[in-house]
Amino acid sequence: MWERDPRSFRLITTTNPATGETIAEYETLDENGIDRKLEQASRAYSDWKHSPMERRTELLNALGDLYEDNEEELARLAVTEMGKPITQARGEVGKCASLFRYYAKEGPPMLDSRFWDLSDGGRAEARWLPQGPVLAVMPWNFPYWQVVRFLAPTILAGNVGVLKHASIVQGVAKRMEELVLEAGGPEGLFQNLCVSSDPIGKVIDDPRIVAATLTGSEGAGSAVAERAGKNLKKVVLELGGTDPFIVMPSADLDQAVKDAVFARIQNNGQSCICGKRTIVHADIYEEFSDRFITALKDVKLGDPMNDDTELGPLSSEGQRDTVLDQVKKAQEEGCTLVFGGEKIDRPGAWMTAGLLTDVPLASDTGTDEIFGPVGQLYKAKDIDEATTIANAIPYGLGSAVWTNDEDEKEHFANAIEAGMTTFNAVNGSRIEAPFGGIKRSGHGRELADFGLHEFMNLKTLVHPA
Repeated sequence: MWERDPRSFRLITTTNPATGETIAEYETLDENGIDRKLEQASRAYSDWKHSPMERRTELLNALGDLYEDNEEELARLAVTEMGKPITQARGEVGKCASLFRYYAKEGPPMLDSRFWDLSDGGRAEARWLPQGPVLAVMPWNFPYWQVVRFLAPTILAGNVGVLKHASIVQGVAKRMEELVLEAGGPEGLFQNLCVSSDPIGKVIDDPRIVAATLTGSEGAGSAVAERAGKNLKKVVLELGGTDPFIVMPSADLDQAVKDAVFARIQNNGQSCICGKRTIVHADIYEEFSDRFITALKDVKLGDPMNDDTELGPLSSEGQRDTVLDQVKKAQEEGCTLVFGGEKIDRPGAWMTAGLLTDVPLASDTGTDEIFGPVGQLYKAKDIDEATTIANAIPYGLGSAVWTNDEDEKEHFANAIEAGMTTFNAVNGSRIEAPFGGIKRSGHGRELADFGLHEFMNLKTLVHPA
């Protein structure tokens, strides 16, 4: 039963982090508005679950076309709302188009039934069936990609999506909702709830919502998981990470240095799975360190709308100030600030890239995620110490290892405590491979067939002899 909560209605203001200027204001939904959205989702599901597979794949392909055709508009909207460099925003939109088409082409066989012969002479079948409206609570750092990797399999599965997007990217959320309708999707198939975080617990409680997925902070994930658990509803969580980027002596140092810099400044340092802790073998530490520091200092900071900009503003002044506070605390804990990590005196959420060394493993700096363009550099005497440093965190999302030694690859493949390890490249999600974390980075998987099946009913049918 929905009860009036005065916190459930307010204005959400979006701000350009590059200028500090207000972009737009959005009225949040009250409890009646939320109820109407959930009822519309329920009605849409009653029809969409019966839609033929051809209808679902047609919609996915149409969405792929729309994202590709509107790439520049969508990219510029993301830059305006959360500040990522325009070239990266275009790449994000293009990746979304590819994911829609991937599930349209490769997805249907993932839903094929499996059969077993039974000992009594009968047969059993396992069939994938839709379950209903799924709530997605999504962050601002990849405002299209984080949503589409939930939306695309939702459409194919015959489920319905209800989105609670981050407040600072409400323009993106509104446009994504419009694109589903423009592609020919039915009303209610995918809706954004323009709300603060306050009413989300009640949304999870609502019996019309069958499950939830969240990408975001550890605190938000814990709150959503607790509420879903009380309601015995499944939840998939992709939370934070402070991923290791390990460089061994056999690595291509030119490429490793280049990628280590990009891993730290990609998305203005606001990516869960890019290397935050660079761990370098002692034999090459001095050479790597000198080159890494020089390259990180040379990063081109500027207007995120310019094609040659490598580092723009953080998503908000609040986020920037959080990172600055972490840098200050790091120094209080005994870390060395080699350079940077400073506020830039101009309107907007600007700061310089920076680097910390001498980080104690057990310190808050050593274990907490710094969600900004400030990296950490560690020296490891051997492969065992590199592994110890890599695993000395409560998170386990991604990792990257630079080595051309096959035995070392095998060691790290098994020894690093993470949901993903990428060799000789920047770590990132791939549309064809499952993605997710362990430990305090969450549970469940997205993408590939694993992401498609997460919110489906694996129903067993038994036909006795």
